[in-house]
Amino acid sequence: MNVQSEQKESSGKTVKDRTSWKETPYLIIKGFLMGSADIVPGVSGGTLALITGIYHRLIYAIKSVDMTTLKHTLKLRFDVVFENFHWKFLLLLFTGILSAIVFFTRVVPLQVYMFTHPEIVYGLFFGLILGSVFLLYAEVESTFRNWRSLLPLLAGTVIGFWVVTLVPADTPETFLFVFLSGSIAICAMILPGISGSYILLIFRKYDYILSQLGEIGSSQTVTALLNLIPFVLGALVGIVLFSRLLSWLLDRYYSVTLLVLIGFLVGSLYVIWPYQEREYAESVRSTETVPADDPIVAELLARDEPPAGPEYFRLKNDDYESGNLPEEVTVEKVSRKLVKNEPFFPWGAGGRYENVNKAEGLGGIAAGFLLIGAIAYLRKKSDVN
Repeated sequence: MNVQSEQKESSGKTVKDRTSWKETPYLIIKGFLMGSADIVPGVSGGTLALITGIYHRLIYAIKSVDMTTLKHTLKLRFDVVFENFHWKFLLLLFTGILSAIVFFTRVVPLQVYMFTHPEIVYGLFFGLILGSVFLLYAEVESTFRNWRSLLPLLAGTVIGFWVVTLVPADTPETFLFVFLSGSIAICAMILPGISGSYILLIFRKYDYILSQLGEIGSSQTVTALLNLIPFVLGALVGIVLFSRLLSWLLDRYYSVTLLVLIGFLVGSLYVIWPYQEREYAESVRSTETVPADDPIVAELLARDEPPAGPEYFRLKNDDYESGNLPEEVTVEKVSRKLVKNEPFFPWGAGGRYENVNKAEGLGGIAAGFLLIGAIAYLRKKSDVN
């Protein structure tokens, strides 16, 4: 369905889910693209939802989870629930999202390639987002394609740039602050150009949330679940309230809202530029005591430097010598997280950036532009169906 026609038709009314099973392959593919974006810090699933033309449907689907739906669920009136809840759309979309997360973490570890080949990974998303700016601008009503579009576009760009360049700060782990972090992070996840994981990083809650998730299944499961309660509650409150605000804006000020969202994308290009000096913070995720003759000990002793990647193992005391080991040694699992990045232009900088793979960055950008062409075709095909 055409975005603008649906927006005008809804205008303040409850939008019914018109998802057809004929859309199954298209929605799964779009969900797959959203899931792949969620893995990369600085890129959000909301960005790909906007690019692929399902952003408004996503917002309305989230909005369909309201008190009326919950009331009918408690009364076991599932016929009414399925009539109002956009379950078919969300089912197909989340099938694609989960497929992407499994594929890019298990089969093709995208999070590893972000460390080993950052230029091509970030270049791909840079080209994708830059190309999408022109694709989305074509959806703006013709009456707004003039100097009047500059103000909301500039406002979105400034806000997007400001968010992605915020410096992480020390924060407390109180119930209220973790609740607030969950509320804001979930809002960022559905906003194009602003990554929810990046918001958690700014609030210094990224490692905290991951560590609590990592404790599930261990002896600390109950404690971890209790610590996650304020985050989950905050996320639920945030997404319910924010989806209503966004749907209200899309209903009444479609072109202005779209221009602001496009501005978010433009502002986020700063952090997605493939050529960056990146600074990572390391934290110990877990420790294990093993015998000195364990094969992993010999492997770690023979290694000259830690491998590139989001996680690696090391000996707790790096001054061990192979001929002078205690009976047992401690092996640490270390996690790396991006905490700071500074873009640079690799051409004309002499030998300062000689280790940068310029060709991979350009290749990634070109691939991103090609992907935008494929997405534009996908949007047309899904609209026809």
